[in-house]
Amino acid sequence: MLKEFKKFLISGNVVDMAVGFIFGAAFATFVKSMVENVVMPPIGLLLGKVDFSQLFIPLDGNSYATLVALEEAGAPAIKYGAFMNDAISFVILGFVVFMFIKGYNKLKGAEEAAPATTKVCTDCAMEIPIAAKKCGHCQNTAV
Repeated sequence: MLKEFKKFLISGNVVDMAVGFIFGAAFATFVKSMVENVVMPPIGLLLGKVDFSQLFIPLDGNSYATLVALEEAGAPAIKYGAFMNDAISFVILGFVVFMFIKGYNKLKGAEEAAPATTKVCTDCAMEIPIAAKKCGHCQNTAV
C-alpha cells in the first residue's frame, strides 16, 4: 500500500495539480490585492471618496465611526464593503480563469475525429460496419 501511495504522490498528475493549486492561490491573492488597491479606490473616488472596505452595518444598534472601532468593540456587523471587494475579485478571477481555459483549448486544438467504423447501405440507408460485404438489413450485396 505504501508503494502505491508513493507512486500516486510522484505521478505527474498529482504534482501538476499541486503546482496549479499553489499558483491559483498566489494568483487569487494578486487579484484580491489588485481589486482592493487599484480597482476600488478610483471607483470610490468617483462615488464621493468612499472607501468600500470601510462600509458596514453594525448589528448591535450602536454607531461606530470606523471599522477598527467596531472591531475593537467586538460588535457584530454586516461588512458589505468587504463583501463587494471580494465579489469583484471573484468576477475578475473567474474571467481570468475563463480566458486561460479558452486559450488553452485553442492551443490544444480540435480533437481529431475518430475514424469511421460504419457506412451507409446504398439501398436501405441503414448503418452497417465498414467491413461488411452484405447489408444485414436488406441483404444488399452492393454495399
